[in-house]
Amino acid sequence: MDVTIPRIDAAALLAGDTASQELVAEAATGVGFLTVYNTPISTARAQVVLAAYHAFFALPASEKAAYDMAQTGSNRGWGAPGSERVDPDANPDYKQVFDCGLELLPGDPLAALPCYAPNIWPVAPADFATVLRAYYRDASAFALDLLCAIADAVGQNGAYFRDQFDLPMALLRGNFYPTRPAWAGDKDFGIATHTDYGCLTLLATDGSPGLEVRKRGGGWIPVSAPPGEFVINFGEMLEMWTSGLIKATPHRVVGTKHERISVPLFFNPNHDANVAPKGAPAIFAAEHLQRRFDETYVHLQSKVRS
Repeated sequence: MDVTIPRIDAAALLAGDTASQELVAEAATGVGFLTVYNTPISTARAQVVLAAYHAFFALPASEKAAYDMAQTGSNRGWGAPGSERVDPDANPDYKQVFDCGLELLPGDPLAALPCYAPNIWPVAPADFATVLRAYYRDASAFALDLLCAIADAVGQNGAYFRDQFDLPMALLRGNFYPTRPAWAGDKDFGIATHTDYGCLTLLATDGSPGLEVRKRGGGWIPVSAPPGEFVINFGEMLEMWTSGLIKATPHRVVGTKHERISVPLFFNPNHDANVAPKGAPAIFAAEHLQRRFDETYVHLQSKVRS
């Protein structure tokens, strides 16, 4: 049976349109992916964000090294090629990344938690921090509205989820996928097969192909969206939190003859949100997230082995 990834009018969904809710419910509990258009974030705005990341990734590695998260020991700043290994049976991913997160007020004791680590902003490009801070704020607001609408669509209580995101551990990432290297073999990927770790992922892309979604019965479905539209998928926390109702679906980027930039917002709840299935022992969001980070970031993997 053919599997399709629905394209949803976000404004209609947020307004409670029944047909949109039905499509979203089918996607969230089935293939685990959808795309949305007619969002609060315009095509022009998305292109500004993509351009900011493009300018940063175009810098020489010697300049980016000043912001290397392997040196800071956190998951903020630049991740060089090979800095992540999402699949232990594959080689480290050959993409580059840049990560930033929520900025707390000065003196906030939560800043001691790794999930709220301070951001590391490069000097160049000059407007990089300004562009990303504003996008982080607006994309997080949209992601929360979207998450609550999707929860309502599948019969959960959207208002309950809204109350769990006062200080979200949302992580904004820029991914740069170069053309697939000539040396790449069967175990080399832009990003290997994985499921996202958190709740909802709001993914902006430059429109280039590359992302593939695994079908339940095997095989892969390509999915893309032009700037101004978004790919939506769900992570392990939300699957647990909804007792398996909403699906975290494996996906990957093998790499193509085209370069590609993607900008996921990994929208995660407060550090102390209990994301365990109903009736199960508590699983706190920060603990789940940190465990998965420790397994993924190469510079943190020594913590897992020790």
